[in-house]
Amino acid sequence: MKNQFKKIIAISSIALFCATSAFAANYLSVTTDNANVRTGPGKRYPVSMELFQGYPLKVLKKQGEWFKIRDYEKDTGWIHKSIVKDKDTVIVNAQKSLNMRSGPSKNNPVVADVERGVVLKKISTEGKWTKVRHSSGTVGWIYSPLLWP
Repeated sequence: MKNQFKKIIAISSIALFCATSAFAANYLSVTTDNANVRTGPGKRYPVSMELFQGYPLKVLKKQGEWFKIRDYEKDTGWIHKSIVKDKDTVIVNAQKSLNMRSGPSKNNPVVADVERGVVLKKISTEGKWTKVRHSSGTVGWIYSPLLWP
């Protein structure tokens, strides 16, 4: 009985780890500038858009060495696995510029204004706030619902 219980715990732990790993892989970041997104899963398909380094993407499907992706504006396409990695960036998804603050609260001073579509490196989260680094080196906090993903 004890051994059976241990097996159930071990299997449950493995299943939870696999589910967590699969969930984490649902988002990727582009690793190079001028990354081609294509209309289908192969180089023979036309380029539908070009993305820049750090651009975050949601994975919809994997086919061979290609990912079908969607961006924060809901545009879709296919990108090769060699030019993406596990996500470590977010993109500003607010309708207008927003405030980056010195701490995780609207009561903290503003350290920068950030425009829609700007990609930021995600450092950590605290409650509903995300600590980010701008390409200029500025570090601050942004209210998480205004970021994608």
